[in-house]
Amino acid sequence: MSTREIQDHKAIAREMFVEQAAHAKADVSANPPGADTVLSIKSRRDYTLESTAEDGFYEPIDTSLLPVTRVDAANLIRALRQLEVIAKRQAPRIAFKAKGRILFLDLAEIVAVQAEGNYVSLQHRPDPYLLRESISSMAEKLKPYGFIRIHRSVVVNISAVEEIQPLSTGEYRLRVKGGEEYLVTRTYKDNLRDLAQLWVGSEHLLG
Repeated sequence: MSTREIQDHKAIAREMFVEQAAHAKADVSANPPGADTVLSIKSRRDYTLESTAEDGFYEPIDTSLLPVTRVDAANLIRALRQLEVIAKRQAPRIAFKAKGRILFLDLAEIVAVQAEGNYVSLQHRPDPYLLRESISSMAEKLKPYGFIRIHRSVVVNISAVEEIQPLSTGEYRLRVKGGEEYLVTRTYKDNLRDLAQLWVGSEHLLG
């Protein structure tokens, strides 16, 4: 084959490559991205590179319009949703017996635990539950899950606390979600520092 003929073949291959790349871009723009679209474009790209590599001609294809990023984003969103389901499934729960049944409650839904004689009341909306348990025992069991003791008869969920107000007696009034208020005695006021990971504005907010 003469040099002239080789150059002619190269020119034809170049034109075919450009034309097929243009068709691939048009397909991506006109059609929603999907698994078949990716395969179709990949097939054209592979064919083009193979047909021109023999003649020593190679021109990188513009992959900016390929829907690979969109497909990866869809997979990422799907994975995040699965993680959310797993996280909810593994959220801490409390199990207890009530009226001959064993009930399960998410700890996040309990705003406080209050002593009532030989029982404790789980302040859970819409209905509280009574357990035959001491407040000291409950305070110890719930401490690793974000509950603090604010009174000899009250333990609160720190994630449910919305406001604290200092009183002239050196005590505090604490309000939780739903509007219920509790007294924080001086004995337990240091526990209030666990209400937030970061205190700003003053070093003596709880002075």
